[in-house]
Amino acid sequence: MSETGILCARGLEKVFGYNRALKSIDLIIRSGEFWVFFGPNGAGKTTLTGILATLLKPSSGALSVGGIPVEKADENFRRMIGMVSHQTFLYSDLTAHENLLFYGKLYDVSGVSEKVRRSLKEVGLHRWANERVRNFSRGMQQRLAIARALLHEPAVLLLDEPYSGLDRHAVRNFQKLLQSLHAEDRTIVLTTHDIRLGLNLCTHVAVIVRGRIIFKAPRADLDAENFEDFYLDHIEERI
Repeated sequence: MSETGILCARGLEKVFGYNRALKSIDLIIRSGEFWVFFGPNGAGKTTLTGILATLLKPSSGALSVGGIPVEKADENFRRMIGMVSHQTFLYSDLTAHENLLFYGKLYDVSGVSEKVRRSLKEVGLHRWANERVRNFSRGMQQRLAIARALLHEPAVLLLDEPYSGLDRHAVRNFQKLLQSLHAEDRTIVLTTHDIRLGLNLCTHVAVIVRGRIIFKAPRADLDAENFEDFYLDHIEERI
């Protein structure tokens, strides 16, 4: 497997019973790239993200992160990855500060108190550090989830449908946050149904339908104005 990518997949497949959720996925994502995956519901986007996050094991194929095959990974391997999904997995009875402090200690983050303060400021939540999460809006919870995912300074940030349930104002703020994170040369992988938003953020695009990547290309090579029609035409042929 090539070591030129921070995420490298070869022939990844995932089977649940009689359902082949992923079929022969080949993928190379290089450091600093921002990939967006589009696809209809049930296409396999969440399954692929779970495997890239090493939360799911593929049924077959090979995956490496940072040049390390996952089957040879040690206990520190997952420190390379931060994960955010449409479910925040935050503790609602704890404050924002307490949530991050708890996760920071789980990951044995050095200088955790200072990093918690810095992370809250980075996502614009420092004024609500001592507010209980149950009082946060959906957008604020998602920003806190990103702060948690970044607390251990991972090389890769994976985001699975993070815009779910956000209003327009929250989406705009979230988009600005992702742009600032990418400007720091972070590697980001995002799944979303929002084509316009995804194209505005990414460096690379992939389309996944029925467990297969049917299209991938650099963003610079795309006709953004007509991409939505191209996307819809291609998925209708395969659904």
